[in-house]
Amino acid sequence: MFPDDIDALARQVIETAAARGLTLATAESCTGGLVAGALTAVAGSSAVFERGFVTYSNAAKNEILGVPADLIEAHGAVSEAVAQAMADGALARSPANISVSVTGIAGPGGGSADKPVGLVHFGAVGPSGVAHAEHRFGDIGREAVRLASVRVALALLLDRIGG
Repeated sequence: MFPDDIDALARQVIETAAARGLTLATAESCTGGLVAGALTAVAGSSAVFERGFVTYSNAAKNEILGVPADLIEAHGAVSEAVAQAMADGALARSPANISVSVTGIAGPGGGSADKPVGLVHFGAVGPSGVAHAEHRFGDIGREAVRLASVRVALALLLDRIGG
């Protein structure tokens, strides 16, 4: 279902988290659940993957993850602040030890001069602390932006696990 490199990275995340007794949650916007899908494609993931939140709209980010509406208004949904609030919200609303969030503009439309198509922000929280990543993948196509985002999110999870 996923490219081999994503499958291998997801397997590494699941195996490393299981070895350390950690559980995972995802909070996704532009990836629409693909990070959760990659993780749950791994046999044995149920021992590690706790839950995933797909919060595509601003209202969902607010209602489901508790991202303050004024934070979204001030910074926009595609921002470091909102990515971090999404990751924090996923942990607050689950028993997971580690979370990752993804919010961005996959295209083909929706971009601006300040926030172009291909801009994606990631947040992660875990035992090894908090992390943020910003990637500007460019206007490489919707599917390519989404798959590139899955790779980054999985790598961030692995980093937060300490793998």
